[in-house]
Amino acid sequence: MKLRILFSALAGLLLAGLTVLFAPVSPASAHGNVTGPASRNYGCFERWGSKFQDPAMATEDPMCWQAWQANPSAMWNWNGLFRENVAGNHQGAIPDGQLCSGGRTESGRYNAMDAIGDWKATNVGNNFNVKLFDGARHGADYIRVYVSKPGFNPVTQALKWSDLDQVSQIGNTPAAQWTQRSDGVEIDVPVSVSGRSGRAMVYTIWQASHLDQSYYFCSDVNFGGTTTPPTTPPTTPPTTPPTTPPTTPPTTPPTTPPTTPPASGACSAAYSTSSQWSGGFQGEVKVTAGSAAIKSWTVTLGYGSAPSVQQSWNSTVTASGSSLVAKNAAYNGALSSGGTTSFGFIGSGTATTPTVTCTATT
Repeated sequence: MKLRILFSALAGLLLAGLTVLFAPVSPASAHGNVTGPASRNYGCFERWGSKFQDPAMATEDPMCWQAWQANPSAMWNWNGLFRENVAGNHQGAIPDGQLCSGGRTESGRYNAMDAIGDWKATNVGNNFNVKLFDGARHGADYIRVYVSKPGFNPVTQALKWSDLDQVSQIGNTPAAQWTQRSDGVEIDVPVSVSGRSGRAMVYTIWQASHLDQSYYFCSDVNFGGTTTPPTTPPTTPPTTPPTTPPTTPPTTPPTTPPTTPPASGACSAAYSTSSQWSGGFQGEVKVTAGSAAIKSWTVTLGYGSAPSVQQSWNSTVTASGSSLVAKNAAYNGALSSGGTTSFGFIGSGTATTPTVTCTATT
């Protein structure tokens, strides 16, 4: 009897572990991030999202490697690092050493962000902007930016509240006052420090306006650097992976569909396989609105036999017969005329090129 109870308990733990490992991404509950200087998880997604299984990451970007191994969902959900009902008591809610994970928020999904080590750093001057992207157009009650004090080294030290000096803040700012994009809004928060050089941490708190939701972002920077790392990594990953598997698929769909269906309310979609490996692949789809603005979109990927989907981001992907049906997330369904957005998914089996159709509502 005791053995049976023990076995049931172990089976339950195993099932829970598998559920966490393959839990689908739910972008509808996620909203934004600091894209410059890139936060830790957004930077890892930006550099490696299209080739996250590339073993070169282990040597070229070891901190991102450990983060992808710990929980890939932290990068797919790069816009969901928040806590609720903090009521402004950020220091009370988040212990020292856990600032980059928002106090181990989202059931520990972002724990690897707290790892101490040589994260890729963005080179900045003593005057720079923190760029915050808000995909759900919530706006802000306030945005506060902190910089670690001279002498703090993120390569060897865990971040504590006492390590930070507040250097900038903007108050209540509705999304209508932010810079408008087809997939959301963004805002620049100016930062000015003096006499800084070397490695440091930029810590940003964004208090969203729609609910008591507080977002927390760690961005590694290098004051006085002569090169700017973010300009290189984002350009390399997108060009390298697609050249092997999808040389044909990405070039044909994008060029023909977007120019053909400019009917009112129409949309088009182009599929590409960004990477593949034994037993699985990563598919990405670009959605483009026609000659009129749309409020929502649905993309259908037709296969001979639909692959099972382990994860998806920026959309909800479900199987329907031999097809995969993707519906927009809450924050990327509305597109202006000619506007674009994209979504992706991890599928099992061998990558094949599906037939792609897109429908929209106006």
